Amino acid sequence: MNWATLICDKRLGMEEFHDPRVHIRSDFQRDYDRMIFSSPFRRLQNKTQVFPLPGSVFVHNRLTHSLEVSSVGRSLSREVVARLSGRYADGDVAESLASIPDIVAAACLCHDLGNPPFGHSGEMTISTWFSEGAGLQLKGSLTPQQWADFVNFEGNANSFRQLTHQFCGRRKGGFAMTYSTLASIVKYPWSSLNVGSKRKFGFFASEEADYRKVATELGIPEIADGVFVRHPLVYLTEAADDICYQIMDIEDAHRLGILSIGEVKELLLAFFRPADIDKRVRAMSYLDDPNEQVGYLRSNVIGELVMGCADVFVDNEGRLLAGEKLSPLVQLTDPRLSEAYGRCAKVARERIYDAPDVVDVDIAGNRILTYLMDVLMEAVLNPEKNFSKLLLLKMPRQYDIHAESLYERLQSVLDHVSGMTDVYALDLFRKLNGHSLPAV
Repeated sequence: MNWATLICDKRLGMEEFHDPRVHIRSDFQRDYDRMIFSSPFRRLQNKTQVFPLPGSVFVHNRLTHSLEVSSVGRSLSREVVARLSGRYADGDVAESLASIPDIVAAACLCHDLGNPPFGHSGEMTISTWFSEGAGLQLKGSLTPQQWADFVNFEGNANSFRQLTHQFCGRRKGGFAMTYSTLASIVKYPWSSLNVGSKRKFGFFASEEADYRKVATELGIPEIADGVFVRHPLVYLTEAADDICYQIMDIEDAHRLGILSIGEVKELLLAFFRPADIDKRVRAMSYLDDPNEQVGYLRSNVIGELVMGCADVFVDNEGRLLAGEKLSPLVQLTDPRLSEAYGRCAKVARERIYDAPDVVDVDIAGNRILTYLMDVLMEAVLNPEKNFSKLLLLKMPRQYDIHAESLYERLQSVLDHVSGMTDVYALDLFRKLNGHSLPAV
């Protein structure tokens, strides 16, 4: 692969209108702006990141997380571009490299767009509706790949669909994002037939042709049937996400009283060289508020990880362009950073993700989404029934519930459910159960 081909501002679905002229805003900057003003992005403000929301104490939701990831992704990319620029005398390549921060910033905004309500447990609820619940009866009516799409339902693949699918009344190419931005969010560039033990994949059967088109244009090799190498910028998007969710989860846990100030300081100070620890401790002594102390350390830790990940990316540029599969950048940083990050991850697994309030959301979310899947799927599969007719009136028109194929009709329900906010899903659940009625 080469940068001149990997950086491409053609828009999916609008190739015939491609304009090579230079504008005030680049097409990659327009990707960013287009996402900021989109409805799916705004809905992220009411989707759980880890902790329940809303609450009396601020914690991150999907929207604030995505904005922070985008900020870190841009900073990380600028570090990378500054270090790579000296390697390329060709002016065209240097110009392509200059676009990387805008591409990664836009990709970071989009990376969680397909996540359903109630955090990662929402993905598992949808998957198990097919593998363990009422959807199991549909297996014989679907192709192996279609079935694999459903029983391994994946937010990353759904993000690509949300960006590229032509929903009813919408234009061809969905959001018509640039090829490079689209490729930079696909962490797992293979189909559901190639999922590994982690059950991750990057595109549904319905969007495989779109991804193949993007990959071909960008010169991304296909190494097996339905399996591609990563676009190198995926590593920067992934690193920004890894940095933010891990460090911000620690900060949120402190605000909620799950981790003490002493525990957080010990975790975060481990990211610094011994000579720099005293400097950080002295700086914190000027802050009386423990939340401000944690915020100070958090910002410095992010800076350390950005520099470390930039080093890894630049040192491995040749391997990335050759399509070699690397571990996440945070895992390849200097042992001081990777080991401190690993300790944070261990504490998060043991103390945060299984915290009672988090589990309560997982349980409630499972019940809510399972019920909604039951009734909405029943309505789409049997639209002639009385209750189905009423329920289908609630389905937004953009979802093709009358599609010709069963696969597409099932996808229309998943599009609706995965696009719901936590609050909307709960409200619909209450209304359908007769527990909530409009005020008279």
